[in-house]
Amino acid sequence: MKVAQKAISWITAIIALGLAALSTIAPAEAQVGQARPPAVGVMEAVRRPITESNDFMGRIESPHRVSVVARVTAFLEKRYYIEGSEVKAGDLLYQLERGPFEADLAAKKAQVAQLQAMLTDARLTTDRARTLLGGPAGQQSTYDAALANQQSLEAQVQAAQAQVDLSRINLDYTEVRSPIDGQIGRTAVSEGNVVSPGSGALTTIVSQDPMYVTFPVSVREVLALRDRSVIGGGFKAVVIRIRLPDGRVYDQVGKLDFVNNTIAQNTDTIMLRGTIPNPVLKDKSGDPLTERELTDNEFVSVLLEGAEPVEVVAIPRSAVMSDQQGDYVFLLGADDKVEQRRIQLGQSTPTVASVTSGLSPGEKVIVEGLQRVRPGQPVSPGPASALVQSSMKSPVEGEMSRASNRGIRLKSVDLTP
Repeated sequence: MKVAQKAISWITAIIALGLAALSTIAPAEAQVGQARPPAVGVMEAVRRPITESNDFMGRIESPHRVSVVARVTAFLEKRYYIEGSEVKAGDLLYQLERGPFEADLAAKKAQVAQLQAMLTDARLTTDRARTLLGGPAGQQSTYDAALANQQSLEAQVQAAQAQVDLSRINLDYTEVRSPIDGQIGRTAVSEGNVVSPGSGALTTIVSQDPMYVTFPVSVREVLALRDRSVIGGGFKAVVIRIRLPDGRVYDQVGKLDFVNNTIAQNTDTIMLRGTIPNPVLKDKSGDPLTERELTDNEFVSVLLEGAEPVEVVAIPRSAVMSDQQGDYVFLLGADDKVEQRRIQLGQSTPTVASVTSGLSPGEKVIVEGLQRVRPGQPVSPGPASALVQSSMKSPVEGEMSRASNRGIRLKSVDLTP
């Protein structure tokens, strides 16, 4: 019995010692936690210039498109061009059969010569009748008849000469030549076939440089674009860039030159058009090739850049968090305590966030260590890492991302020396 009481006493003493040890460790851990607040990286919100860019879908169009057709009915004897090559205005494309048209021209010329001879005789007759009018044998009626015959023959000569001109024109039409400079397509008719004006297009030629880019824009966006571009010189000051189907940004810059005068009722959009150069590509040594970058009817993305950069409050995109209520950031408040701030984002890129409301320049935003902080919690602030700082200083080329409202994209511009 005494042994059992001693064992219970020993167990009670061990439990008491354990509780005393735990009560000592807990305050110590609390003191350590209070003494070491989490470290965070901080950056100030700054104003920086950006160039606004609206993104639309459009197509490349050739300014000049010609369907080459036969002007006369004849056999097609020879084709002189290479399909898909570029031709110049006046180049011979097709040769039609000339024999029938040459014979017709010769017959028309012979008819003119015959009438010319008859006209010469009629003029002599008229002159004799005029001379006889002064003597007793002269009659006015004879003179009048001779003069009428002469005038009739003169009219017949003119009509015959017109037929000669028409025959010569038809003969010239046997040589089908290019009316413009451009790239020619495939031929629709091969040698040996009969062609005529009703046969349809023999081939098609499209001009190559410059090219049009057309794209529909909603009326709402047109009004916003107009308001932003008034100060910079209007629509003509807007710069057009093109993103090709493979994702590359075309290295040539175009200008907006046309806004349609009618709104499409079914889509509430208005058609805009720009002109952009399309020079011949060059190889690695700088020698010109035969290909060009833009092709007629090509599907592209159109970027309308603002004429002048605008100032916005910018912070690193990684500092912005979202929940069901919207976007927010953590700020470094008084006594180095965390403050939560609701913000409204504007037109942002993957690395830079443009803040339209809720934040002022100079306020310190927590950009690193966000997963370890809560509102009202003390923190140990320090400068942001070099990687985050460099993302705010370097221009963001080719990283334009779709904004949350109206599909607007931005390109950051670094104006620091």
